Amino acid sequence: MATEIINERLFYPSYEIIGGEKFMSPAPNLDHSDIIFKLSFVIGGYLIEHKSGYVYTDNVDVHFSDGTLFKPDLSVVLKFNEKILAGRRAIFGAPDMVVEVLSKSTRKRDLTIKKDIYEAQGVKEYWIIDPYMKAISVYLLQDGKYFLDDEYILFDEEDLDLLTDAEKADVKHEVPVKILDGLKIPLEFVFGWGY
Repeated sequence: MATEIINERLFYPSYEIIGGEKFMSPAPNLDHSDIIFKLSFVIGGYLIEHKSGYVYTDNVDVHFSDGTLFKPDLSVVLKFNEKILAGRRAIFGAPDMVVEVLSKSTRKRDLTIKKDIYEAQGVKEYWIIDPYMKAISVYLLQDGKYFLDDEYILFDEEDLDLLTDAEKADVKHEVPVKILDGLKIPLEFVFGWGY
């Protein structure tokens, strides 16, 4: 059975295309998968309840007009933008929100090239999640450019003890999803193992 799975991966490798060049996409580790599952669960629940869109995880191709092909860790397409779900085969255009979870092999691309392409293609909200630092950086598109809306960090008790009272008062425990009115996701839920 394991040999069949390995052989299947050899014949059907996962890749992205940037500037005409193929980049292999490694399989996510368990922390990465756990984070994406939790986000898709919460965001998907909101979208179903409000009948307002769709959420997809890293097995969906996103094709951009410049020939770039990405497999974002998580993509959100709002109902009014569903025309980009042509034929329900893949996403052809800019999702409204994209999430990438950093790994050692993809970190540089996620922070630079991919961020620049998401910005140029008009992705409204881009989350970069650092599972090692337990941090989420939220970028919002304004006038065609990303600006860092905020960074959200899950502090443990030891780290909190090192902060001043003013710094502690500034610590945020939830991340608002700006494209989804009223939805906030607790950091402890995102990063809590086995939560």
